[in-house]
Amino acid sequence: MFDINSGRRTITVNGLKKRFNKSTSQLLNFTEGSYLERTSRPIYAVIFLLPFIAFYELGTFSINTDVLNQSQIRVVAFVWLQHLLESLGFGGKFAWAAPPLAVIVILLSLQLTSGKQWYFWAGDVLPMVLECVLLAVPLIVLTLLISSTGTQGSAGRFEQINNHTVSPVVCYTAQSESIPPPDNGIEDAERVHSLLANIVTGIGAGIYEELVFRLILICVLIMLFQDALKISHENAIILSIMISAALFSAHHHVDFLSGRPNVVDPFDWTRFIFRTIAGIYFAILYAIRGFGITAGTHAFYNIMAVSITAFFFAE
Repeated sequence: MFDINSGRRTITVNGLKKRFNKSTSQLLNFTEGSYLERTSRPIYAVIFLLPFIAFYELGTFSINTDVLNQSQIRVVAFVWLQHLLESLGFGGKFAWAAPPLAVIVILLSLQLTSGKQWYFWAGDVLPMVLECVLLAVPLIVLTLLISSTGTQGSAGRFEQINNHTVSPVVCYTAQSESIPPPDNGIEDAERVHSLLANIVTGIGAGIYEELVFRLILICVLIMLFQDALKISHENAIILSIMISAALFSAHHHVDFLSGRPNVVDPFDWTRFIFRTIAGIYFAILYAIRGFGITAGTHAFYNIMAVSITAFFFAE
């Protein structure tokens, strides 16, 4: 295990590090007890993200009552975790509940090993929400700039960062792009259903894509580059961020498990570059502010993107 703040190897007699003097996920050290230090703790991420996790689960089931059998309205990162657990021998029912539990267990483990305090101030929740919204604004502005150039396959629409769904049958209501323009005769109820489906999927992507591509993948890549390839700590961080961002972007266009391209979201250089930039942005944000703020920012960007598209860009 490495301390990302210094790059020094940490060694214990038992081979396991029980406490960290500094967070392994942060590049900056904030004053202990300050808002920035408190809200970067893993325990804050657990409590802050619990409503998001609950909304995603309940929203998924309420939008599609057959979701348990058909795996619909699910982000791919969520399903990856399911398949991993099923391959390890866990039953189907447990595999459905395991991804949200995995988020909580991983964050609690990080909190335990970090040596940070466990207290939580409820008054920090609203500032965290506002911070996530403000941090999502640069990506919204970037998306508007890209849209205004008309270089996208569908000019004037937002590039929603959330992942594509497993089944193309429901890609209309939860695809990787924002909500498609409704037909002239579509009912208002269907528009609302479409918007809610995209919001639910976007929230799930904010949590599970950040878990896979930032919390897990960057950690694995840094250990690979430093331990196996003996690359310097600084270069290992840069390479890990760039590779994770590129893979984060690519998985919207290609199903990594099957190797097949995503027909709902075919490869496009503009979208790929935008999502790569977003991946770098989230990686830097994760390194500075921790998992909770990063996942919240990702989720709020998706919420804002599909909402603005639905209300202002729908034809």
